[in-house]
Amino acid sequence: MASNPAPGPGAGPASGAGGGVALASARGRWVLACAVLASGMALLDGTVVNVALPTLGRDLGTSLSALQWVVNAYMLTLSALLLLGGALGDRVGRRRTLVIGVVWFAAASALCGLAQDAGTLIAARALQGIGGALLTPGSLALVRASYRPEDQARAVGAWSGLGGVAGAVGPFLGGWLIDGPGWRWIFLINVPLAALVLYAVRHVPESRDETAAQQPFDVPGACLAALFLAGISFSLIGASGDTSAAGVVLPGVLGLAAGVVFVVVEHRRRDPMLPLVLFRSRLFTAANVMTLCLYSAIGGILFMLPVQLQTTLGYDALRAGTATLPITVLMLLLSAPAGDLARRLGPRLPLVVGPTVAAAGVLLMLRIRPGASYVTEVLPAVVVLGLGMSLFVAPLTATVLASVDASRAGLASGVNNTAARIAQLLVVAGLPLAVGLSGTAYADPDALDTAFGKAAVGCAALFGLAAAAAAVFVRPSPAAWHDERGNAPQCKTCLGLQAPPLEPGDRAGE
Repeated sequence: MASNPAPGPGAGPASGAGGGVALASARGRWVLACAVLASGMALLDGTVVNVALPTLGRDLGTSLSALQWVVNAYMLTLSALLLLGGALGDRVGRRRTLVIGVVWFAAASALCGLAQDAGTLIAARALQGIGGALLTPGSLALVRASYRPEDQARAVGAWSGLGGVAGAVGPFLGGWLIDGPGWRWIFLINVPLAALVLYAVRHVPESRDETAAQQPFDVPGACLAALFLAGISFSLIGASGDTSAAGVVLPGVLGLAAGVVFVVVEHRRRDPMLPLVLFRSRLFTAANVMTLCLYSAIGGILFMLPVQLQTTLGYDALRAGTATLPITVLMLLLSAPAGDLARRLGPRLPLVVGPTVAAAGVLLMLRIRPGASYVTEVLPAVVVLGLGMSLFVAPLTATVLASVDASRAGLASGVNNTAARIAQLLVVAGLPLAVGLSGTAYADPDALDTAFGKAAVGCAALFGLAAAAAAVFVRPSPAAWHDERGNAPQCKTCLGLQAPPLEPGDRAGE
């Protein structure tokens, strides 16, 4: 490494690691297996729940608004608690926090699998998001804290690659489970996975950041963030259903009020969960605005596409799940070369071209109509979308890291990851309202086809807005993107569909 990594969420100095574990040792392989399995549990749910929505709706006899909450209950608690999850690992121990997260996630997953009605499933999904907030930053933190300094880069690379493979397998496995044993098994499978993690974690050394214990948790900030997101979600989802006017307006007003109080509290706290000083950087602010646009578009189209494929084209869950597999494969293969290209040319070009290509892919989905062929209509659209995403995801994360001081790069990455998850939460809440889809219309092929076309146009417009923001606010010169040592920030970790990768704060080149 050209410089030492700066501390970020879950990336502080390791204590109790005894100098670190060798990656090639038996213990090193156990640590890697533990981290990959733990992150794989969260990745699996993130990639298959959307595919299961039509089956869930039929089996539980529920409305679209309930299905929206099946997705958003998880995203709500995950988004609100993600930054606290990383901080908890720094304070009480990363191994201990991972164990708590695995047990919590598995127990909530079991509740999801046993749910007999939509209300129980939604509540269990909210609990599952709390476990996800511990798992998501915890697995990378464990890798960074456990290995010897000379092995850390290879360990992170191995974790990232294996995580990408898990993300690619997820839709295939999820579709097979939905069509075979049943949708409950997309949740119940987490129980044996958790048992494997708990077996492997015996070989993982404990580590913590001794300086983090001096800073208290920002519990008020987390609670206000959750109230803000919940209020807005209730209002948007309720507006597309049969909720009364008061039931729509009141949650929205309370949510906005919580958001205002959140900003005031974070501004006044000495140790805020979200340091607003980060937004003094115009580039950081612009990168997060781009993130909101890009991941709203991704979340919206990937929420609607599996339902369109199953309801309008008659796909089973397995075919619908594997239909989007080219996106994950392309990101796995091309994101690193795209990051290298951005380091040579500067980030503006990929951040303009990538969203533009992705917008073209989404517009190609207008051809996914009743009777459409996978080879001639569906496949070209998802390939073009995957190419566009491959171009912009790594440069976007690297731009976030470049926009702040190195000591805050890890926190900036955590904020950016959270922003993407909030964007997907809000688009799932608001998109059906925007395209006129409500009640049980998601099961009507004609109504869904019309709504899907409107959604595709809206998501393409969001990609276009992100490209325009990059053209205006991102510096075109690659020299301006390098530090005093000539190193450009780079993205080294797993590139999932749900959010930009969490980076531990190392902005140096290799």
